[in-house]
Amino acid sequence: MSPSPELPQQDEERRLRELGYRPVLARRMGGFGNFAISFSVISILSGCMTLYGFGLNTGGPAVMLWGWAGVGLFVLCVGLALAEVTSAYPTSGALYYMADRLGGRRWGWYTGWLNLLGLLGAIAGIDYGAALFTGAFADLQWGFVPTPGRTMLIFCAILLLHAVLNLFGVRVVSVLNSVSVWWHLAGVALIVGALAIVPDHHRSPSFVFTTFVNGTGWSNPVYVAAIGLLLAQYTFSGYDASAHLSEETSRASVSAAKGIVRAIWVSWLAGFVLLAGLTFAIQDYDATRTTATGVPPAQILLDGLGTGGAKALLLVVIVAQLFCGNAEVAAASRMVFAFSRDGALPGSRLWPTVSGRTQTPVAAVWLSVGIAGVLALPSLYSATAYNAVTAINVIGITPAYAIPVLLRLRAGDRFRRGPWHLGRWSRPVGWVAVVWVACVTVLFCLPQSSPVTVGTMNYAAVALAVVLLLASVWWYVARRSYGTPTAAYGSDRDQAELAEGII
Repeated sequence: MSPSPELPQQDEERRLRELGYRPVLARRMGGFGNFAISFSVISILSGCMTLYGFGLNTGGPAVMLWGWAGVGLFVLCVGLALAEVTSAYPTSGALYYMADRLGGRRWGWYTGWLNLLGLLGAIAGIDYGAALFTGAFADLQWGFVPTPGRTMLIFCAILLLHAVLNLFGVRVVSVLNSVSVWWHLAGVALIVGALAIVPDHHRSPSFVFTTFVNGTGWSNPVYVAAIGLLLAQYTFSGYDASAHLSEETSRASVSAAKGIVRAIWVSWLAGFVLLAGLTFAIQDYDATRTTATGVPPAQILLDGLGTGGAKALLLVVIVAQLFCGNAEVAAASRMVFAFSRDGALPGSRLWPTVSGRTQTPVAAVWLSVGIAGVLALPSLYSATAYNAVTAINVIGITPAYAIPVLLRLRAGDRFRRGPWHLGRWSRPVGWVAVVWVACVTVLFCLPQSSPVTVGTMNYAAVALAVVLLLASVWWYVARRSYGTPTAAYGSDRDQAELAEGII
């Protein structure tokens, strides 16, 4: 992973112009800030804590711990392969721009819509999860009853907060993300340390690492273990944020690539510690699964630390989730900005509007939080709707990660490496990434509980079909206006389009 002779490190503004874009966003984010935004979006204190109850029912401790270890390894391969392509194409469009350059316009078009679905679903999932935890805290503190309607109001308030914070500019976002890194790491240390020291009783290692629990209604343990991987795979998403913020990052050709990889491996290690700490501290498994708080980790904290300790640590988790949602809004809004800049969205002339004072895509921020709010509305009517939102995130964003990697493998020597690359490991790592993504994409379209009813159905496959249908219909409306600009290093795309018969 050394500098490449094909594309040496250079001035990023000039590189952006070579890729066909005029710089309009403020490049005020450093390498640590770029890593911090992906680390904040992955947010182990959001994903692990929010879906911990799902894991208790879907495979139990063994699947949660070993699944985390295995999924993390495969996701690291995906991140390494994606980082290599990011180094060559450091733009806000990120995944769809890479696919467009390496495969042609239609590859870019569908990748963009999948990426956008995943990012918007992630905002909905993260902020709704924060609303659930906030409701649980309010219940402990003031006897507040977190009905679906009240939870939705909390969710809308969180969305509004994140929109306002993002309007202050990327420097504020970068500072908040930098604080978020230390908050997450200190929070994990505090939670695990407290749960290791205070409770009188702890579970045995054999319970934590070998106990299998099936509360799904399905009889096949292999199937249950497979769908139980959603906890880890959902948490390990959003690291493309580093790529989406590359037009606002110094030395982005290197910093954005490193940001992706570092965010994954740091989250991998810290997340395993967090899951183990929570699971060792379970006092009553069934009571934790069916807790009246609606948040199983809150019950673990209550049983192990008492009301005062539980409330204090819940606040730590809630703040971490707020950091996570704020970072996700930043990433999604840059995707909206870039995709509409290239004429792909309805009303594309409006969404790329940039504030002259903060150099922030204001309209894109509001559109991102608005659509995220709509995606979470079914949670008012179905207890399983939140799991559906998380599945929408995974099913949209995970395939979008693999498409640029697949096209890079297909391009072979036509691919011009950036200054950060994998050398001779590029192809084996890339193929592992593509195969893993293909497997989990199919896996997470499968039903997660039995019997399958309207209320328990996994709507990820429906969401995927709908977004692909809408993208196909809209293609025939917008195909003349959509297109990434011709780049100085544009022969890769030209050859791809010649192969497809587009030009």
